[in-house]
Amino acid sequence: MKSFDVIIVGGGMVGATLACDLARQHRRVALIEARPPQAFKPDDPFDLRVSAISRASQHIFEGLGVWPLIQAKRAQAYDRMTVWENDSQSEIRFDAADIGEPDLGHIIENRVIQTALLEKLETLDEVELLCPERVKDIEYEEDQVQLELESGRQFSARLLVAADGARSWVREQAGIAHSVIRDYDQKAVVCVVQTEQGHEYTAWQRFLSTGPLAFLPLPDRHYSSIVWSADTAVADEIMALDDEAFRAALTQAFQLRLGEVIWTSERAAFPLRGTQAGAYVKPRLALVGDAAHTIHPLAGQGVNLGLLDAATLAEVLKGERDPGRFLALRRYERMRRGDNTAMMYGMEGFKRLFGSRVPWLGQLRGLGLNMVDRIPLLKRQFMIQALGLAGERPLIAQGLRGNRYEN
Repeated sequence: MKSFDVIIVGGGMVGATLACDLARQHRRVALIEARPPQAFKPDDPFDLRVSAISRASQHIFEGLGVWPLIQAKRAQAYDRMTVWENDSQSEIRFDAADIGEPDLGHIIENRVIQTALLEKLETLDEVELLCPERVKDIEYEEDQVQLELESGRQFSARLLVAADGARSWVREQAGIAHSVIRDYDQKAVVCVVQTEQGHEYTAWQRFLSTGPLAFLPLPDRHYSSIVWSADTAVADEIMALDDEAFRAALTQAFQLRLGEVIWTSERAAFPLRGTQAGAYVKPRLALVGDAAHTIHPLAGQGVNLGLLDAATLAEVLKGERDPGRFLALRRYERMRRGDNTAMMYGMEGFKRLFGSRVPWLGQLRGLGLNMVDRIPLLKRQFMIQALGLAGERPLIAQGLRGNRYEN
């Protein structure tokens, strides 16, 4: 039976990031992933799934030596954000120049991030990628965890990490239930669109009564990735439209901010839920990313929270002779649960506020947007929060020297 320091189940963005970070500590890591990654080619069409990568997440990728690999593929920086409300003429505009930053983040296809991480992993002797593989059985012992894969191979480790998504099989097998489940009765409709006018390197978001609609800039200035979060019945109607009717509905919903929508890709939709696992850790087990928590996507913070989970867990384990020591794992949970829960409730508050059809709340929303737009200090604070530059963060997420990957 082959032994590792840490076994990570789930080779997505969060799991692969954690594997790279643990390798900096010269930990022996096994990364188990069920699906082979899809190869990336520069002339491939844009993916439907993208992430808004914050400055904190950028620092993590820079520290791991992954950021140059991402930039060599496709990434679009945006330096402005415009948000406006459905029932009023109120809006707020954010500009990176106002806080002395080069941009407010990057819109990057998930496949680009995943490919870059796997390229980095291939250079690391400490990490063994097992793909495609699935876990068949897990047995927890006092000083280790034993895994049997569907292929019959067996491994052991001092720590098992579940990074296998919102429907985490590892979490379920460990008997960890969700302590919080919020069914938002909404679906997110995603696709790539081409607009008559360029996106102006701006992230756009309109709050409709049925949910927010976001246009996120892609590397070609006439292309954007959209996330249209809508009440389930409305989302189903949107998905049922033919392409011409969908373009017309999207153009109208976006109020011609970028002119006519002249082309759309295939569409996909997925239900939206907010969850918090009852525990992030158990003896010899830690949950990260969507396996531990999910939130509403209206601020695009889901993957950034997961990357902070990974970086925090790696930092907590630094110097630990036994990476599965429960007291160290509890420290990770204490550091991350509060922030993740606060973000979930914060997004729910925005959803309820902007989704309400009560007339006086509409007036209050308009006044609030106008007020924030006219107070530089408030706008600055919003941008710092969105960039992930506030609050307690692991050193690598702060971009501190000495925390970069040493090849």
